[in-house]
Amino acid sequence: MVADRFLARPDEPNMQVILAQPRGFCAGVVRAIEIVERALEKYGPPVYVRHEIVHNRHVVESLKAKGARFVENLSEVPPNAVTIFSAHGVAKAVEQEAAARNIPVLDATCPLVTKVHNQGKRYVAQGRTLILIGHAGHPEVEGTMGQIAGPVFLVQTENDVEMLELPVDAPVAYVTQTTLSVDDTREIIAALERKFTDIIGPDTRDICYATQNRQTAVRELSKLVDVILVVGAKNSSNSNRLREIGAEAGIPSYLIADGSELDPAWVRDAKTVGITAGASAPEVLVEDVIAALRRLGQVEVSTLPGREETIEFRLPVELTRERRMSPQPT
Repeated sequence: MVADRFLARPDEPNMQVILAQPRGFCAGVVRAIEIVERALEKYGPPVYVRHEIVHNRHVVESLKAKGARFVENLSEVPPNAVTIFSAHGVAKAVEQEAAARNIPVLDATCPLVTKVHNQGKRYVAQGRTLILIGHAGHPEVEGTMGQIAGPVFLVQTENDVEMLELPVDAPVAYVTQTTLSVDDTREIIAALERKFTDIIGPDTRDICYATQNRQTAVRELSKLVDVILVVGAKNSSNSNRLREIGAEAGIPSYLIADGSELDPAWVRDAKTVGITAGASAPEVLVEDVIAALRRLGQVEVSTLPGREETIEFRLPVELTRERRMSPQPT
């Protein structure tokens, strides 16, 4: 059994550290960061980014040091300055504002988020009322709702479904925030299907692969460890969910940005410590947490077998073809 390989023996180090697989960056995050870095190389700093490119302070600060400037509103962007939309996507009104001001835009929206936008638009075009399963206030949810021409009903819980004031025979459709997994949405979807007689939604294969894979890996990890450390930002939806999954399995689980936030009391009596990372957390931060554990004693690190992710997303054509000058206003 896999678990047998991780049982401590007298001649082994004080602590076994088991890394989840997969963990950390997903293809959408890799693409978004590369878009900012290539834009800085191609056009020179400053390059403006609307909202944090991904929810990770380390990533944001690293890009700031290279010349990226992060803003929350396009009103903060000077005329003709190259601007990047974050991986979370934006509302149609933001796209229109950029076009009206002739701001050259590079869109770093994750292709899986764009897919949700397109699904929602198709459902509305079919005459259906759209229901979005997601977290209120999350930038991806705000962007998705702002992409749909028509009312969108946001539900976060089964109770929200019961509170929907729509006829039970109304033609409806649902889409989901990409940082929610099949497991996260299963009960809410079931509640929707119980309530409405004419309802459709995307195939479960359309759910974000990275979210599901990381959650599955944490569930496997929780069978083997005494404590789980999730590396990620406090405002990262998928990182918070990873911590919740560990806790739901009965394992003390903590969300930390890096090794500096490790509380030695959390692992004082632990023989095995599991580590994973949210989809926007770079591997260097996982290494920083391992280094913090090594300062407490001898550590042996291994990686749990898991799904290998090989998906890559294309960059915008503006960054893949040769250009001799910065974008000019039209």
